[in-house]
Amino acid sequence: MEFGIAYPARPDAWKDLVIAEDHGFTHAWFYDSQMLYSDVYACLALAAEHTKKMTLATGVAIPSNRIAPVTAHSIATINLLAPGRVILGLGTGFTGRNTMGLPPVSLRVVREYIQQCRALLRGEEVLYREGAHERWIKFLHPDHGYINLKDPIPIYFAANGPKALELTGELADGWITTLSDPHSFQRNLALVEQGAAKSGRKLQNFPTVVLSTACVLQPGESATSPRVIERIGPFVVVALHALWEQSAVAADLPASLKELYGRYHTEYIAHLQTPVDRRYLKVHEGHLIYLKPGEERYVDEVLVRGFSLTGTGEEIIARLKALEAVGLKQVAIQVVTRGREMIEEFSREVIAKY
Repeated sequence: MEFGIAYPARPDAWKDLVIAEDHGFTHAWFYDSQMLYSDVYACLALAAEHTKKMTLATGVAIPSNRIAPVTAHSIATINLLAPGRVILGLGTGFTGRNTMGLPPVSLRVVREYIQQCRALLRGEEVLYREGAHERWIKFLHPDHGYINLKDPIPIYFAANGPKALELTGELADGWITTLSDPHSFQRNLALVEQGAAKSGRKLQNFPTVVLSTACVLQPGESATSPRVIERIGPFVVVALHALWEQSAVAADLPASLKELYGRYHTEYIAHLQTPVDRRYLKVHEGHLIYLKPGEERYVDEVLVRGFSLTGTGEEIIARLKALEAVGLKQVAIQVVTRGREMIEEFSREVIAKY
């Protein structure tokens, strides 16, 4: 099992990564959501400058936010700063789209985007389309110190829905998902493998990544103690945001969370003062960063246990072992608050004992 750390893109995240690198964390993932966080590539550049061995990744970049040549040149620039330790994570868009009131990017667009980025990152010519225009493009100065195409850059895809999962198996070099139970993970991985089989690929040692967060409970501590809610509350409440958006992320959530969402919607969402046609602006405020006033009421044990790795060190290890048994290769833990404390705690109680 590999252990990663994840951040809503923030320029000073590198300060935590320096510590994480010495505590058993091998990967750093940065969320790309332009209406919420900092520029993901600026943050990756700083992380590249201050780390020595961690793999650095977008988690995930959205095709509609940048044209394929821009995304390819941005990640190839990071690859120049951190040679051979870069991943381009792509997705159809959750907050990167929802915070602008837009739906996810279509899989047709994603397919072409992956193909274009991969070809450009291999130094090949690509037929690029803009409206009625079709033009062949390629990087003109790949060997003059501007980008690095010599070290391969794998492309991972974040997928939850059946068609997206099959596309992952067909085209991607790795799969990113959110925390789920072993049964759901195994079922979804089977769809990835099904997509690979249809395209004639065989997935051997296929990278799989779960994005989550974690809190190791202290002796006698409740899963809903003030410390736990501060640590992981902003992450787990996103499950309710996903249900409100009816996103693919919500499809695998257990029925118990959907019951909790019923209360969240009728007691909280329905009473927001924001106009209905702009409500998405309020729902996603604080997304993965802080809880809005009143949201803490919905961070119950069902939400905490179901949407994060919270428990004793032994309980967390047991959950990860069960996921590893059905194909999980890496778990990435998001920092919400108190980064150094979380890194050292998880390293001591989980990584060191795994």
